[in-house]
Amino acid sequence: MMETLSALLDWLSAGLVTLLMVPLALTLWRMVRGPGYADRFIAVDMLTGIAVAIAALTAGATGRREFLDVAFGIALISFVATCAFAALLERKGGRR
Repeated sequence: MMETLSALLDWLSAGLVTLLMVPLALTLWRMVRGPGYADRFIAVDMLTGIAVAIAALTAGATGRREFLDVAFGIALISFVATCAFAALLERKGGRR
């Protein structure tokens, strides 16, 4: 029974990682095509969110906790970068 659940989790994780390639491609397209810096940065922020999801799925499939540490680190760096960029845009917009 446990082997069946483990195999099911492996298949489910692989399927979800494959499914995450669609928003990954669309986000990369938006990052290249975005009309402004804000659009491009939001695309980068979404890419980091997808990377966190992939790391979490990999942790679930392999059973290694290190991937959760990687996901946490990516999320933390992304949050700080988003706050810094928002402050930059706010200052830049105030000078007009």
